[in-house]
Amino acid sequence: MNPPIIKGFKPYGPETGKHKIELVNLLYEEYEALRLSDYDMLNHHQASIKMAVSRPTFTRIYASALQKIAKAFVEGRQISIEGGKVYFDSDWYYCNDCGCHFNNPEKEKSTKDCPLCGSNKITAFASENSMENNPDNLCGDLCICLNCGLEQKHQSGIPCSQEICPKCNISMKRKRNLNCINS
Repeated sequence: MNPPIIKGFKPYGPETGKHKIELVNLLYEEYEALRLSDYDMLNHHQASIKMAVSRPTFTRIYASALQKIAKAFVEGRQISIEGGKVYFDSDWYYCNDCGCHFNNPEKEKSTKDCPLCGSNKITAFASENSMENNPDNLCGDLCICLNCGLEQKHQSGIPCSQEICPKCNISMKRKRNLNCINS
């Protein structure tokens, strides 16, 4: 799976912003179920094979996605796409110089420079939950603010993107130690 090209949707109209309502969080696996079934036009059996889950599990994920989207549409809520149990097809990086987010689809080649500006000041990121249940992992478990560089211990079960930097008041990201990528 590759991450979605967008992070979510916001409603618009005359009533937008008048009421403080909680956003709807669509998990990556729910997004992927919608993409496979409704965009790629696969049946549930074919999609479940692509997602490496059983067909009944796929159907539950798909149904959850539809319920969340319906709730967002009917109640005028914002949709955020993040989190869940997912593994991306390639590693993702952030350039500390130009702010570019990029991935490395060629896993056999190591990533040392930003493809946009050529800087070697890059940070590797793990998917939100990929290292969460590994007690031997000494390389992850940090949330980082991309603006000021503040790092804090990752809280299990809470996506880093839901952690807010106390200095900058922006969402944080998962950090993976570059020394651990090639080990």
